[in-house]
Amino acid sequence: MSRIQLEPAYVLHCRSFQETSLIVEAFTRDHGRIAVVARGARSAKSRWRNVLQPFRPLLLSWNQRTDLGTLTAVDQVASPPALQGQSLYCGMYLNELLMRLLHRGDPHAEVFERYRHVLSELASEAAPQPLLRVFEKHLLEAIGYALLLDREFDSGAVIEAQSWYEYKPDRGPALRPSEGQGRLSGKALLALHSEQLPADVLPELRALMRRVIGYHLGGKPLASLALFSN
Repeated sequence: MSRIQLEPAYVLHCRSFQETSLIVEAFTRDHGRIAVVARGARSAKSRWRNVLQPFRPLLLSWNQRTDLGTLTAVDQVASPPALQGQSLYCGMYLNELLMRLLHRGDPHAEVFERYRHVLSELASEAAPQPLLRVFEKHLLEAIGYALLLDREFDSGAVIEAQSWYEYKPDRGPALRPSEGQGRLSGKALLALHSEQLPADVLPELRALMRRVIGYHLGGKPLASLALFSN
């Protein structure tokens, strides 16, 4: 049995377990996504009752013998970011992305730090769409699904800003001069590649990322997308 102490973490999701306990899905800096039982956390006298909430910076301690660990301590280390309205929906979307795309026990410290940064930026009322698109890009890269954005997948030709392309989620962009739905401008691809996103390419990039992420999720929709147009 391993004992993990004071690991930086965020709660992604909780569900009821037995009469008074919770199963907590959390994203940790050094251990990736984990699942732990928080025994008695739903009882009125539990010291964890109001702490095991999304977006709160926590230090978790737990014992791990099987895939499902046992929570032993929780400490909140800072005030949670003040997410409300659209920024709250964006945070919920990020949590669902991490739940659906990350495997348990697969650490991604860089993604953890980016997630922390995006929550802070959302709380400061920064424009959400550029933040989400860049986060999605880096998350896909971290799990082995990096986007090809600067050249065509078949010919290797450099992407031209004034040209139009079709993006195949499992390969990348290919030149598509004819009109029709699903076309993506070279300008949008290059903007995401450089991570400098002007407002006029954001609708294209939103559609692109929904298509690519949907492909890697096997076509199963994200529930959080019903809450708002991100």
